[in-house]
Amino acid sequence: MEDLVDKAKILIEALPYMRRFVGKTIVIKYGGHAMTDEGLRKSFAVDVVLLKHIGVRPVIVHGGGPQIQTTLERMGLESTFVDGLRVTDDDTMEVVEMVLGGKINREIVELIHQGGGVAVGLTGSDGGLLRVRRKQVEGQDLGRVGEVVSVVPLVLNAVADAGFVPVVAPIGADDFGLTYNVNADEAAGAVARALRAEKLILLTDVEGVKDRHGKLHSQLSVSDVGKLIEEGTIREGMIPKVQCCTEALSSGVARTHIVDGRVLHAVLLEIFTDNAGVGTLLVP
Repeated sequence: MEDLVDKAKILIEALPYMRRFVGKTIVIKYGGHAMTDEGLRKSFAVDVVLLKHIGVRPVIVHGGGPQIQTTLERMGLESTFVDGLRVTDDDTMEVVEMVLGGKINREIVELIHQGGGVAVGLTGSDGGLLRVRRKQVEGQDLGRVGEVVSVVPLVLNAVADAGFVPVVAPIGADDFGLTYNVNADEAAGAVARALRAEKLILLTDVEGVKDRHGKLHSQLSVSDVGKLIEEGTIREGMIPKVQCCTEALSSGVARTHIVDGRVLHAVLLEIFTDNAGVGTLLVP
């Protein structure tokens, strides 16, 4: 009986959040360990399907760096990186499109189907969804790496309105139709801004943003983030993630989250519980 009462309490705790988010868009960047561990893959799919069934509009933007790296190595192609971004020549871009736009995208769509939902796979070049330009870092040419110039949310809204979950591979196209590799965090942030999403959630392989003593920050403001970057507490790969979040907040996204994707049902725990969740909440 106690187990049944506990289940009832969980539903009661989640009820106000369910009411709040009905009809709202939540953009989830799916990547890291959550994409490779079978148990985490299944729990993620269930989370997304549940969100859809209660009236939330989830949009998934996925990564796939490790899978791209594995395929490149198998083909004998070497990779170089600049500030964490893969320098992408024409041969590498073919692999990126094959892995992201093909294999991984189809797997995620099927994963949602197996979880009881329905999804449609897209790339940023479908319907002009992600328009990009060639990106440079400190004057260095990265090849076919793109930065998002604009997002046309029409195709995403059409898919969501039809009852499907959009699953977006971060591949964009320039004004001449040439495709580019786009950082998944950046793509998710751009999509969230264009859709004026209620939430942007970045699934990662870390607990969230920590202080200099290793303690998790459950919540940070934009001004907090600036101070932590300046003092060196936020550094390396966490910097572009928090910058992605702060840019989304400045463009109308209500809340952003950096969430530990290694936790089962991390998305639901972060959205529908009264506790501190499983990551760091960033607010304006």
